[in-house]
Amino acid sequence: MMKYIFFFLTSLLSAIVVVWAYDRYFIPHPSPIPIEHPANTVLVPSAPRPWKTRTLKSYAPTSFAEAAKKSTSAVVYIETKHQLQTYPWMKNRYGTATGSGVIISPDGYIATNNHVVKNALTYTVQLNDRTKYEAQLIGTDPSTDLALLKIQADSLPSIEFGNSDSLRIGEWVLAVGNPFSLQSTVTAGIVSAKGRNIDILREHPLRIESFIQTDAVVNPGNSGGALVNTAGQLVGINSAILSHSGQYEGYSFAIPSNLAAKILNDLKAYGNVQRGLLGVSISRISEEMKNNYNLPNLNGIFITHVMIGSGADDAGLKPGDVLLNINGQSVNDVPRMQELVGQKHPGDTLSVQYRREDQIKETKVILKNTKNNTELVSFGQDKLLRSLGIQVRDLYSEERHKISQKGVKVLTIFMGSPMDQQTNMVPGFIITHVNGHPIQNTKDLTLSLKDLKKKIEFSGVYEGHNRRFNYIIYP
Repeated sequence: MMKYIFFFLTSLLSAIVVVWAYDRYFIPHPSPIPIEHPANTVLVPSAPRPWKTRTLKSYAPTSFAEAAKKSTSAVVYIETKHQLQTYPWMKNRYGTATGSGVIISPDGYIATNNHVVKNALTYTVQLNDRTKYEAQLIGTDPSTDLALLKIQADSLPSIEFGNSDSLRIGEWVLAVGNPFSLQSTVTAGIVSAKGRNIDILREHPLRIESFIQTDAVVNPGNSGGALVNTAGQLVGINSAILSHSGQYEGYSFAIPSNLAAKILNDLKAYGNVQRGLLGVSISRISEEMKNNYNLPNLNGIFITHVMIGSGADDAGLKPGDVLLNINGQSVNDVPRMQELVGQKHPGDTLSVQYRREDQIKETKVILKNTKNNTELVSFGQDKLLRSLGIQVRDLYSEERHKISQKGVKVLTIFMGSPMDQQTNMVPGFIITHVNGHPIQNTKDLTLSLKDLKKKIEFSGVYEGHNRRFNYIIYP
């Protein structure tokens, strides 16, 4: 037995020696050269040459750590207390709602969605370090779903506005907010589309829907939070999701930062939005319209109606004209045009290029407000109204038409105020008379209240109710 084992081991050892000698002396081996791959490089095949390195210059960093660090400290958690919807003659009931907000200046101004603070009585803001503040509502704009809050604090971490017009399809973005009350949550996605209209603000006649669509995960509680680029700049305010279940299903939408900046600046400066209007009804050009009106292509926005005395009318625009360009920027869809015009004020001038029949023409349009003039729309936020516990604004022309009379609309009733404690008035009430005297605007209202010290009776209506309501307070 030992004889066979010895024979096997001797044969195995001989085979190993032969293989080693052949490999060592007969097969050539080039000297090893270390290959270093510089940052941001990939191996790219280039036949018939061997594999080589090619440096790719990225549009933006693909690491989100710095962008997340910059933005999370400026995103806040918002909790509101609001009056539940009841009939005006019923006892008040209250509930809470939550959302997100973005600190846009070190002195405490916070951007959020209108639907986060809608009909709220109190606003509690919690910073990233868990410090809590009671906030004041500066103003809201339901037509863009934006609102502005203010807390009494200084040297706060704030976020820099980016240029939403420069966003490119496919660019990385981060959504920062508080979904399901999970504080400072960061998700990533790409810009899927721009200028999206999802008809979520359909009840507002002057709505602007030109959303940035992303596939970053957004859920309930993200509303009002930040959409940032990889430089950590604010490029949008997260506002909506498109979903059958009520949870994230792959589509989220944000208000572009360029539009948001204008709206928020208006709310800060005036208390409401100073909307500049062209004074036209418009439509996207379909294939059928192209054929019916003998248009050369589908480019531009078709004017279907021009309001008499509007800026468009004064500039000579007519039904059938096709808007091609506004201030040097092409307009091929309605949301994009609304966004461009929505960034302007009454009295601003737009350079407009349009097609009439076979000719390309240009004109200057001076924008006007909802009252068809270039004045600013007044907003009631003086100390007297605040002491009574209400915040109001002038009625829009569409609202005056609905109720067939003039007045002012109550936006907010402050908790603990005389109006809150002594009446069942709810936001949305339209004041048409004070102590029997008619009220046409906020100026009338403040003047009528100055000499009233003992008893004040507010009369008016709610949209959708046929009866009149009267509320009496003793300030």
